[in-house]
Amino acid sequence: MRLVGFIQVLLLLALAAYLLLVALENPAPVRLPLPLGQGELALPAGVAVAVFTALGGGYVLLLLLPPLWQARRRVRRARRERELLEHRLTATLQARLGALPALPPSEPATPPARSA
Repeated sequence: MRLVGFIQVLLLLALAAYLLLVALENPAPVRLPLPLGQGELALPAGVAVAVFTALGGGYVLLLLLPPLWQARRRVRRARRERELLEHRLTATLQARLGALPALPPSEPATPPARSA
């Protein structure tokens, strides 16, 4: 999946370089047709390059967000499962320690008496 993201970034950079080359060779305003045939939008070439680069960046971001969300969800699920397991192990250990019989208190050791 990382290869696809890398290729997308390379394509975006190639598109930005191509648009920059077009903008440098053609300093005239770029005329973009508006949707539904409602006329044209005349932009300076630099602004057009910035708009197209931002659109490409947004596209790449939208393609990369789902894998990032899935990874974050996996990390949260693993953390939650680990905490549940630790809680169960702690409860089991406490139950086993509570089930052990109490040991009688030990008496202090006295040295053996010497006979003379």
